[in-house]
Amino acid sequence: MPNYFADYDTTVNFISEEELLREHGGIPHGGFVIRSGKTGENASNSHVMEFSLKLDSNPEFTSSVLVAYARAAYRLSCDGASGCKTIFDIPPAYLCRQSAEELRAHML
Repeated sequence: MPNYFADYDTTVNFISEEELLREHGGIPHGGFVIRSGKTGENASNSHVMEFSLKLDSNPEFTSSVLVAYARAAYRLSCDGASGCKTIFDIPPAYLCRQSAEELRAHML
């Protein structure tokens, strides 16, 4: 998003690692995504999906997600895949540390 901060008076302050941990550690975060839709003949059935996120540490969660998608990119590469992918293109099993066999044995 070019010029995202163009209309804002933006200041960058550098802090030490000690101050980061002491004053800004954790940084909880959360939110909801709600999706609704209709199915069936004449759209007679209504459905609502709710996704909730409650984080003790937004930075820790974000870094974990980045590592999971790096793992998935590696696995895709091993399978010979190439090109641009979106989150919707990544099999959930590729994000997990466990093997497919372990996931089936313990997550299903």
